[in-house]
Amino acid sequence: MEILDLYDINGKKLNKTHIRGNPLNENEYVMGVDIWIKNDHEQILMTQRHPAKSFPLKWECSGGWIISGEDSLDGALREVEEEIGIRLNKINGKIIKRWMWEEENMIVDVFLFRENIELNKTRLQKGEVINIKWVEKEEIKNMFKRNEMVEPLKYVCELIEDGII
Repeated sequence: MEILDLYDINGKKLNKTHIRGNPLNENEYVMGVDIWIKNDHEQILMTQRHPAKSFPLKWECSGGWIISGEDSLDGALREVEEEIGIRLNKINGKIIKRWMWEEENMIVDVFLFRENIELNKTRLQKGEVINIKWVEKEEIKNMFKRNEMVEPLKYVCELIEDGII
């Protein structure tokens, strides 16, 4: 059971918690993170979702829910370590965007980390991630066109176009 802090639409904590999976009330939001990792070759790290999860077999960045008591940076570091077994250096990351995932009542902080991760040193989380690879930025756009990516992450195409990623 995951306990999440609740937020208002502006991302301010409401001093209330929520059990993940239960319905949210109107004007209550949870916080999530998307973590894009870029290496020195300007490639982006992508993970493939487990077939039993929503968006089965689609490619995405690491990400997830912020649990109660965490800030978004701590949540980002935890999610990456859980999903791919890598400890990121917090000084190598920064928030580059915040977006609202309306269907989930989730406010999402988007991080970009600069890290050179050796794929053979990753440990993929069972039941969550089945594959991992480095992808050229242009290929990410093509993966969306081929419907291989998690659709709500389409904002990354704008971040690539704008030179943010």
